[in-house]
Amino acid sequence: MEKSEKGNGAAPATRSPMALMGSSRNENQEVNTSMRTAETMLRLVPMALGVAALVVMLKNSQSNDFGSVSYSDLGAFRYLVHANGICAGYSLLSAIIAAVPRPSTMPRAWTFFLLDQILTYIILGAAAVSTEVLYLANKGDSAITWSAACGTFAGFCHKATIAVVITFVAVICYAVLSLVSSYRLFTKFDAPVNYPTTERVGWRLGRERSPESDDNNKDGC
Repeated sequence: MEKSEKGNGAAPATRSPMALMGSSRNENQEVNTSMRTAETMLRLVPMALGVAALVVMLKNSQSNDFGSVSYSDLGAFRYLVHANGICAGYSLLSAIIAAVPRPSTMPRAWTFFLLDQILTYIILGAAAVSTEVLYLANKGDSAITWSAACGTFAGFCHKATIAVVITFVAVICYAVLSLVSSYRLFTKFDAPVNYPTTERVGWRLGRERSPESDDNNKDGC
């Protein structure tokens, strides 16, 4: 009776290897799904920011007794509009591609890495150039007799400042995307095969042609 009671006691539950593999696979799928969703949302955020900055700058114009000014009068602001439009389109396209559940390959990882880097520098350059123009509009430059214009066109400078600030927020988002794509590329895929360098080859040849080997050959003869 005692043996039967011990046998009927609570035993530790054991799981088969197939069940363990199935559970681990489900966990990996859940992790991949959550990461894919997070990346998709992260790529949609700069799209919204780029569209917002683009719309604010497109509507940026002012007329008063001293004249009229528009964003199209300044090359830096035109570049800001074009850069935000390009980045917004890329963000939407990359978000759609990232949302599709497909296995990650090396060409796809390299494409995301390179495009994220390029778009980051494009939008950063647009924000930096526009910031310089805004600084000159606010402070002027006495060396080249450039007077401050924001005192006369305060509304124009205010809208331009809003567009530039939004663009810098988009720059931060693209910097994070660049880090994510670079981390995914350089951690998931192995490094290229290390081929023997010239020094190693020379060291091996010198070792093969060492005097000891020559003496051994003479003794053998």
